[in-house]
Amino acid sequence: MDDVKNKPRRDFIVLTASAVAGVGAVSAIWPLLDSLNPSADVMAMASIEVDLSSIEVGQAITVKWRGKPIFIRHRTEKEVSTARSVNVSELPDPQTDEERVKKGHEQWLVMIGICTHLGCIPLGQSLGSPKGEYGGWFCPCHGSEYDTSGRIRKGPAPKNLYLPEYTFLKNTFIKIG
Repeated sequence: MDDVKNKPRRDFIVLTASAVAGVGAVSAIWPLLDSLNPSADVMAMASIEVDLSSIEVGQAITVKWRGKPIFIRHRTEKEVSTARSVNVSELPDPQTDEERVKKGHEQWLVMIGICTHLGCIPLGQSLGSPKGEYGGWFCPCHGSEYDTSGRIRKGPAPKNLYLPEYTFLKNTFIKIG
């Protein structure tokens, strides 16, 4: 008979203890899960807009996006024609120049400036820096050479320089990301 009287009390204690334990578990796990979200500075860099109007033909600039260098080059007619004349079947990572640029904006090349071999930053953005025998970029770490379309031509790098997602908002204004 005592068991019947105490049953509602036991049920209440079990339910209360379970609820407190559940709230405690969520309170302990929430900061951990929240720490996995991107920080505010990363979210602010999720996309950037770049004004290309001040970049002269033949000039290149580097901007930072998501902590990575982005190479933007205003290619000359000669650089575009040289990149298009390459026999793609001879390339380690076959890709045409047309696949690497936006249609109607072939003079603009936008790439992530990180060598695909071991993550070094290739040289070739400034006028006096070595560009390798293909006129593009040269990675000083292990000697990879990229052409004027950012395709690997020589060295240990297995892939072409990667392309970020970008769109032209205007003729000389792009949004990366």
